[in-house]
Amino acid sequence: MSPLNLAAHLGQDEFLAQVLHRHYRHVPGALPNLGELITWDDLNTVLATHRMDPPRLRLSIDGEMLPQHRYTTPVITRRHTVWQRHHPAELHGRLAEGASLVIDAVDQLHPGVGRAAMELERWLRTGVQANLYASWTAREGFGVHWDDHDVIVTQVDGLKRWKLYGPTRTAPMYKDTEEPEPPPSEPLVELVLRPGDLLYLPRGWWHSVSASEGVHSLHLTFGIQTTTGAQLVSWLADELRRHDVLRADLPVHASAPAQAAYLAQLRKEVATALEDPALITRYTAMRDGADLTRLRPSLPHIAGVPADPDIRVQLATGRAYVEPTEHGVTFRACDNEWDMATEAAPLLWCLIFAVPEAVSLGELAETAGLSVADAAALVTELVNGQAATVTGRHL
Repeated sequence: MSPLNLAAHLGQDEFLAQVLHRHYRHVPGALPNLGELITWDDLNTVLATHRMDPPRLRLSIDGEMLPQHRYTTPVITRRHTVWQRHHPAELHGRLAEGASLVIDAVDQLHPGVGRAAMELERWLRTGVQANLYASWTAREGFGVHWDDHDVIVTQVDGLKRWKLYGPTRTAPMYKDTEEPEPPPSEPLVELVLRPGDLLYLPRGWWHSVSASEGVHSLHLTFGIQTTTGAQLVSWLADELRRHDVLRADLPVHASAPAQAAYLAQLRKEVATALEDPALITRYTAMRDGADLTRLRPSLPHIAGVPADPDIRVQLATGRAYVEPTEHGVTFRACDNEWDMATEAAPLLWCLIFAVPEAVSLGELAETAGLSVADAAALVTELVNGQAATVTGRHL
């Protein structure tokens, strides 16, 4: 089992059936090889080599974001643009005073974190974004709050105290009709996360976090994109435009009986659509096929993938899928669709099962019983459709 396989550590199918969206789960010591996620040295390199303005990178204290000028220095380039360089001494000072350091979407900046996020996307069939949090004092960076998405927390280094208060509104949303009630004064549970610990927290659970154990803390939070009934209904409204009654103008100026007749016809079409037992499956497949989370170019191969058996390629999404058809297979990924011969299926499945790792053209060709040239031509189609990417050569 890969140390980055968060799904296995959380409980795989049992987690999906009994825990997801329902309860918190704490798994002590789940991740022994944390260096495969991220290290303090990795964080220092990210800070030194990337220009990140708030809110992508921010310092937060007592729920408020510190002004950028308190830890950066402006730099004027010869092209008369201005950017903010991090000032290490000032940064250290603000963190020592109790600020927490946050970097959003660190999965786009660090390969190890990106692989872990992609594994979760494949398992959960939804988008995942990893944020990094570092803190040094018992002062809370964000106070007692709730998130509008589920989170999976990995404690990388140090200790962090989590106070969990539970939800006060079922599945609250970013755009909701009302705010959750305030949390209780006392937490339901207090946890001290140690290096290698995992914590899953459903959305809407009030919580507070602090490095109150006298040591610094570094943790990652994998935010899980929500998939709600409201989103399903919104998609369904677009799907139903094929029916005349959905495209027709509302009978605003009609009589009450005419309006009632219109609503009855509208209700019939919507109810019929909701009776389809495959509706959720179709909607999920649409979301999977449209995922554009991790697009990546394949330079220098702008004119196609060469027929080199050592070239390594991988999918740009963890949510691609293959569907058998009457005349072959359909492959959907990254907002594109390909109709292919049945002989292509083993190659496509090999790419899918390899996620988030790369596989060589030679292995793909052997798996599918194709020549390397034919495998390269097929992969070129996927690269041109942004669903696959070249990651180098196997040496």
